[in-house]
Amino acid sequence: MFELTVESSFSGAHQLIKSNSPCENLHGHNWRVALTVRGDKQDATVGWVRDFKEIKNALQKELEKFDHKYLNDVLPDSPTAENIARQIYKDLSGVLPVYKVTVWETDRASVSYRE
Repeated sequence: MFELTVESSFSGAHQLIKSNSPCENLHGHNWRVALTVRGDKQDATVGWVRDFKEIKNALQKELEKFDHKYLNDVLPDSPTAENIARQIYKDLSGVLPVYKVTVWETDRASVSYRE
């Protein structure tokens, strides 16, 4: 089984309402996102599982929904890193064989989602 991962990023602001923390205040992050897809069969002609460009393009298109946005409008239930990761996973699962999505809120804090 092969796992292919591409990374990208977006900038976005949010407020974590009812968190009883400083995160209730409006603040922003430069989010980093890694998309991992899996596959066990390589293309016989080229020798790859998927074209990295295809994965990168799908992730970039998805992140346009979040980039330079007030994330509470994008994910009104709660724009946490966990919910962002799950939303990206769900949106891209119909397009690619998604295995896992990892979202970094900071350089030292990330969350991964997979089913």
